[in-house]
Amino acid sequence: MSDADGGRVRPGRGFVPDLLTELFQTPLDPGYADAAARRAAAGPRRGWRRRAARGLTAVSMAAVGFLLVLAYQKTVEEEPSRSQARAGLVAQVTQRQAETDELQARADTLRDEVARQRDAALEGSQAADLRDLEAAAGLARVSGDGVVVRLADGPEMVDPVTGQGQVNELGRVLDRDLQDVANALWSAGAEAVSVNGQRLTSTSTIRAAGSAILVDFRPLTGPYEVSAIGPRELADDFRSSQVAALLRMISAEHGLSIEVRSADDLVLPAAGEPQLRYARAAPSGPPAADGADPSVTTSGGPR
Repeated sequence: MSDADGGRVRPGRGFVPDLLTELFQTPLDPGYADAAARRAAAGPRRGWRRRAARGLTAVSMAAVGFLLVLAYQKTVEEEPSRSQARAGLVAQVTQRQAETDELQARADTLRDEVARQRDAALEGSQAADLRDLEAAAGLARVSGDGVVVRLADGPEMVDPVTGQGQVNELGRVLDRDLQDVANALWSAGAEAVSVNGQRLTSTSTIRAAGSAILVDFRPLTGPYEVSAIGPRELADDFRSSQVAALLRMISAEHGLSIEVRSADDLVLPAAGEPQLRYARAAPSGPPAADGADPSVTTSGGPR
């Protein structure tokens, strides 16, 4: 056989089919046909393995289901005891809080009685000077015009996956927020400051214990109101402070609620009796073994 030029066809050169034509004629890869043939040849042995695998899977699923049922029953059985324990703790906290409030009211009554007896024993000018000193120190009830700064936690955030609400940590009122507000009010000329009815003195503390805020070791719940008695321009001075600007920024970005309003005839209660420490001269004797100066020591309890 000759080619178009009249020559002979080269040995080994044959017809090469078109790729698309071959794809349509044999759409299935030959490897699949070989695998099907091997499965058919295996016959019952292959089917036995498949049935064994299915049986093992069924047993595994049944075991997992049984364990889940046991875990659920265990959780359900323990839930009443947990609820009872939690309810008992809540009842104890409520009872202790009521007892504390009752004792505080009794202490205030006795303090007023002591003040009346003292004023009766002192001369008029001395009693007036003592009352002024107590008011400045926070140990007497005071009243007057001032400002109230109200802080509240931002709204809860919704989890996009579960749809449940979760705490907005960035929009939560912190202990340092109340510290900053109180210090800003003092700097603006406040004469007396209280947080949710707890009078602040020079020895007061505002700190956090977990998610709770304590003022002089007394837990407070939001919203928090910082009340201050001071000059007429106290509210305007606080609004223009850096602390107020920072809180407004947090409010705009994370939802923390802040409200500043002027108030007339505020009444701030007296603070509790402070636990003071007094210095006393050390007894004469040889120097201390650790080299410390024994000339001054303190009493009044542990540090």
